[in-house]
Amino acid sequence: MATTESTPDIGFRSERGPILIALMLSSSLVALDATIIATAVLTIVGDLGGFAQFPWLFSIYLLAQAVSVPLYGKLSDLFGRKKIMVFGIAVFCLGSILCGLAWSMPALIAFRAIQGLGAGAVQPMSITIAGDIYTLPERAKVQGYLASVWAISSVLGPALGGVFSEYLSWRWIFFINIPLCAVAAFMLLRKFEEGAVERAKPKIDYLGAALLTVGATMVLLGLLEGGRSWAWGSPISIAIFVVGFLLLAVFAWVESRAEEPILPLWVFTRRVLVVSSFISLLVGALILGLTSYVPTFVQGVFGTGAIIAGFSLSTLTLGWPIAASQSGRVYLRFGFRTTAVVGGSIGIVGTALTTLLDADSQIWHVAAMCFVIGLGMGLIASPTLIAAQSSVDWAERGVVTSTNMFARSLGSAVGVAVFGAIVNARVSGDPEPEQLSDAIHLVFIGVLVAAVLMTVAAVFMPKRAAQVSETS
Repeated sequence: MATTESTPDIGFRSERGPILIALMLSSSLVALDATIIATAVLTIVGDLGGFAQFPWLFSIYLLAQAVSVPLYGKLSDLFGRKKIMVFGIAVFCLGSILCGLAWSMPALIAFRAIQGLGAGAVQPMSITIAGDIYTLPERAKVQGYLASVWAISSVLGPALGGVFSEYLSWRWIFFINIPLCAVAAFMLLRKFEEGAVERAKPKIDYLGAALLTVGATMVLLGLLEGGRSWAWGSPISIAIFVVGFLLLAVFAWVESRAEEPILPLWVFTRRVLVVSSFISLLVGALILGLTSYVPTFVQGVFGTGAIIAGFSLSTLTLGWPIAASQSGRVYLRFGFRTTAVVGGSIGIVGTALTTLLDADSQIWHVAAMCFVIGLGMGLIASPTLIAAQSSVDWAERGVVTSTNMFARSLGSAVGVAVFGAIVNARVSGDPEPEQLSDAIHLVFIGVLVAAVLMTVAAVFMPKRAAQVSETS
């Protein structure tokens, strides 16, 4: 089992500093990939063709990442975090190399799936390892470090994507991952000492893993591609959802009888875990709505360029790590419930303000609103995840963390479906600014609803850190 250092220091110069740097580098792989490729899409399409297929570059990645997260979480509880993390980095690196060598759009899409499978291990394992080696009072500050990676990537990613596409080659947006993977893996192998896992002969639930993977893939595929690749009410859409939910029902039955279930059903019976995962699902939908449609609103309604639009959104990922890094002081003094409710309330204020945006608004208005929302997310997303991690011991922390991350991915997929359907029902072809503004206004209302539901759910969190285990 992983050991926790006795030193209270958690900075880069502390004993655990190299591990923290390795975790941040690992997180940067996923964070950069989420932002760097968007600016190179047109260049990629111009080289490989397949404009109609390019949305699959994002869908297949999200799909592979989402369905693999629960599997990696359970495997990390069986075999240890270090092995799964290094494996994930290796798979991500392999996918990046193949993407950089892709000769056609179908090949690039297939290799993006490999990248997604690697990301499915890297993201939750970074958070799980942090939960293993840092104490409850330290975790919030560490979450701030990890969240800051996304803030930096939100600015650096689009810039690098533009530079590589214009001055070098779009292939470098994938090749840049090679040195990052190498350094992160090297530091983890050298600095992260993980004790022997106390499991003599772990039994892997292969049937459960297969049912979860296929069932979740079908449902997520239906959500991601419904209304885009096929109509919601078409036979193929109905068939995908029916088969997906049927397989998930069989999966639940299998898990109730498995000796070592890949996703134990007790995860859905403990209040703190259910609430934290529900909040994570809403966070995924809320963030997806903002990241997808705030830049579109700024460009289409205000008439700005892509760089300015990206800047207006980047304040979201600036406020998040600031609040997350300070949330520890708040929840240790006032409790998880109060911290989450305050965060959710701040999120409500920020999202409510977005519903007031119109053609006469200013860029700084958008940036300020996104910053406020980021502050709210930092006070609700990180503490509720930490509460979930703190409610279980080492042998269960991997599956709990990955379930939380899976819920966020599911929320993102639901957000893609719901918000996409809302906008597509209102606009067609090349919409006028007023038409686009009206459509995205409905998205902002939907984001506000998600923030309200998130805050209501926060009321059911445990009051204090000492009560986490009692409420589980």
